[in-house]
Amino acid sequence: MRLLFTSFVFLFSTAIFSQSTISGKVVDEKGKPIAGANVFVEGSYDGATTNETGDFSFGTEAKGNQTLVVSFLIYETLKMEIDVASFQGETIKLKDNMNALDTVVITAGTMESGEKARVSVLKPLDIVTTAGSAGNIIAALQTLPGTQSVGEDGRLFVRGGEANETQTFVDGIRVAQPYGATTNNLPTRGRFSPFLFSGIAFSTGGYSAEYGEALSSVLLLNTEDNPDQNKTDISLMTVGLGLGNTQKWKKSSLSVNASYINLAPYQTVIPQNVDWNSPYQSLSGETVYRYNFNNGILKLYAAFDSSKFDINQENINAPEKTRVDLNNSNFYLNTSYKGNFGANWQITTGMSYGYSKNKIGLDLDQVDNDENAAHLKLKLKKNVSNYFKLTFGGDYFIIKFDESFKGNMGTTNTNGYNSNIAAAYAEGDILFSNKFAAKIGLRASNNELLDETSISPRISMAYKVAKNSQFSLAYGDFSQTPNVDYIKYSKYHQFESEKASHYILNFQFAKDGKTFRAEAYYKDYSNLVKYDTQNVSNNSIFNNNGSAYAKGLDLFWRDGKSIKNLEYWISYSYIDTERDYKNFPTAATPSFVADHSLSIVTKYFITDWRSQIGFTNSFSSGRPYNNPNETQFMNGKTKAYNSLSFNWAYLISQQKILYFSVSNILGTQNVFGYDYAKNPDAAGFYNRKTITPTADRFFFVGFFWTISKGKKDNQLKNL
Repeated sequence: MRLLFTSFVFLFSTAIFSQSTISGKVVDEKGKPIAGANVFVEGSYDGATTNETGDFSFGTEAKGNQTLVVSFLIYETLKMEIDVASFQGETIKLKDNMNALDTVVITAGTMESGEKARVSVLKPLDIVTTAGSAGNIIAALQTLPGTQSVGEDGRLFVRGGEANETQTFVDGIRVAQPYGATTNNLPTRGRFSPFLFSGIAFSTGGYSAEYGEALSSVLLLNTEDNPDQNKTDISLMTVGLGLGNTQKWKKSSLSVNASYINLAPYQTVIPQNVDWNSPYQSLSGETVYRYNFNNGILKLYAAFDSSKFDINQENINAPEKTRVDLNNSNFYLNTSYKGNFGANWQITTGMSYGYSKNKIGLDLDQVDNDENAAHLKLKLKKNVSNYFKLTFGGDYFIIKFDESFKGNMGTTNTNGYNSNIAAAYAEGDILFSNKFAAKIGLRASNNELLDETSISPRISMAYKVAKNSQFSLAYGDFSQTPNVDYIKYSKYHQFESEKASHYILNFQFAKDGKTFRAEAYYKDYSNLVKYDTQNVSNNSIFNNNGSAYAKGLDLFWRDGKSIKNLEYWISYSYIDTERDYKNFPTAATPSFVADHSLSIVTKYFITDWRSQIGFTNSFSSGRPYNNPNETQFMNGKTKAYNSLSFNWAYLISQQKILYFSVSNILGTQNVFGYDYAKNPDAAGFYNRKTITPTADRFFFVGFFWTISKGKKDNQLKNL
């Protein structure tokens, strides 16, 4: 026993004396000690935690050169090669981890909503609970600064740009046909149901080099990654029916949504300002399938809709009304994958396919067109360090458009085009400090149809002047293929890309549920399409000699804290713009632009009534129009536009909601503009027709029922 005890003491003493001691002190960049930092030898259990003075000491059996790891929450993890035998009393300095601090965020030109947004101007619910939006994402966005409310159109017009200058992306993949089909002076809606999306980024200019083929704006819609539970949503509405279901499994989930809309019953009760033969009807559906891998997520999004209407429209150039009979079929498929691999690498890839077919009867004439569009995308991102992130990738756009016109007199015309655009881009995010950041990018694209290559540099930066406020600057060059109304005649004429340069200065303050944004901008357009005829046709002579400018100021204030249960925001926009394009004889402000726009949105929850009520008031100054009875071009101005809308959501029970809304509750007689006759009457006077809303008011009543296991979820967020 004594011999065994002696042997044990000898072996223990040998182990003790064979260990080396590693010691030192951990401090920050200013030399202040860091308490609680973890210090250890990589690949071993040997280590210690620093004390209040930043000191540490521990023994290790490791020999020779080893890797010492030093880490703490808000600092960069440090790995350093050391000689174990001689590393005693050393001072180790840790750098601030810029990703963990409240760092500067570049906000010039972009407003975001969603849980992943670093600075959220709107919450996800705001997109669909805005009075007057009727669940339409586009209508809700028109309450934000920088947009124009063009009631006879319904699409997004941003900072003096035409609606086609805004591109829509779902999970980073382009949507070729984001709006429903319509005809002149009949507003359209966005095709997408709001409840499938968890976040929205709306860029009014100066956006990333990742996105191309857009002169003014991009709208980025991100589908939900992981729904919270299984549920079924049932909707009974004055305009139709809706049904949705979500199923969630261990690694995957499936959401399906379908709706049927028929305005005929509604329009028998509510008088309309138009002459319908057959009111608008549509059958639509959407689905999102998600599968979570260990290092990424795969999404498959598909949507379809089939719609039709038959209407008699007044024609100032004909004694009889023009009958428009439209049938539209649309399909959109989007698949994307986002994941991590290797050492700090991230990949985003996917493709989309869109198909749209229109069959349009114009009295006895027939117009048919169809568009096939695809987008392939690959993006790679490398977190080189906490101070630098590199993003690069490529896009490939394919569009095939065909149109045929069959006249009742036997005439037939066909037009169309095939377009292939290849693009590559690279962009670096540089964090100089927690107060100063920059994004520098370059996009190059080759347009096979136009036989041209364009290079578009883009740069933005931000400086944080205080804890809750910052300035941002952005500059970018952008190019886009001309509108389909022109490019479909490319077999007769050679076109060039239209171009724009953006200059943006932004200030933002965000604190405790309050946000203030002020943004000044200047846009310089070149290469805009002009033509020499009254209407666009294959006989028109086109050129790219058009130009334009747009400059203005956008203001936004949101407050959700000052008054209990009340959230509100105020948007104001001023714009000064002129365009020399289309068949304009001289530069002038286009008819879709109002110099001043103001929106006030309020939402108030009344606990005792179990109700949420909301008001939206939209105001804009008069819009210009051209009166051929006057000598000066675009000299007319409509009266100011004003619309007050109201909604009320009443919780019958936790999962049952009765919802009511009315737009333009005061019945303001708004005027969008005038259509003038092409030729004067016998007295030499050009007659005109007033363009007004399809109805003075729009009433909506719906019952929404959610069925889920927890019996707490409801559709209030979707209304």
